Amino acid sequence: MPRNPYFQFKQFRIVHEQSAMKVGVDGVLLGAWADVEGANRILDIGTGTGLIALMMAQRNLSAMIDAVEIEPSAYKESLFNIRQSPWSERISVECCAFQELASNLDLKYDLIVSNPPFFDNGLKAPLESRAQARHSDGLPLVELISGIAQLLNKNGKAALVLAVESLSELEQLVAVNNLFISRICRVKPNPQKPIFRVLVEISDSECTLLEETLLIEFETHFDYTPEYRHLTKEFYLKF
Repeated sequence: MPRNPYFQFKQFRIVHEQSAMKVGVDGVLLGAWADVEGANRILDIGTGTGLIALMMAQRNLSAMIDAVEIEPSAYKESLFNIRQSPWSERISVECCAFQELASNLDLKYDLIVSNPPFFDNGLKAPLESRAQARHSDGLPLVELISGIAQLLNKNGKAALVLAVESLSELEQLVAVNNLFISRICRVKPNPQKPIFRVLVEISDSECTLLEETLLIEFETHFDYTPEYRHLTKEFYLKF
């Protein structure tokens, strides 16, 4: 069965026909979990189809949102999705590497979000664009965190979704860049499977760490937990 070329959310549609990485749980989790309160300017690193940038716009009705995407096909699709949305005037997208943006940008951000490539090892995906989207060669975690440290406003925050195996490296890089982890949410797909993702909030100020675990489904496939439904109910049609 062919993949649907778009994904319909409650307030916007994501066309993902050309983008290497399609709409998935990782992006939706981050877009719903990140703390958008009080953020006047938001940066989405590696926006892909524009999903997380659009979720930020839906949740924060006044923020100006910048997004960056290195892969040309994804960039074009993100532009289309943003222009078709109710928030096109508040979102701008650049087609370039995040490292280039960070080295040339004078702006500071109240919130930085990213669903970054985090597969360091293993076979590359067969398509170059998909490999670039999935593997961290083009944006190593060390460069992502140093760039975030440079672009965060005073009292600003960053929110990331990562493979659980990346957490220890992230903790070291955060400390090296004089940042602090303020929240961690460990995500389990169901009770039988181990934690596979972590949602992490980073702050520029020392703070008390808040930790939680999110279970997506019960034993039966598509039997979603109340916590997952509550987190994503403003976006998924089925909730």
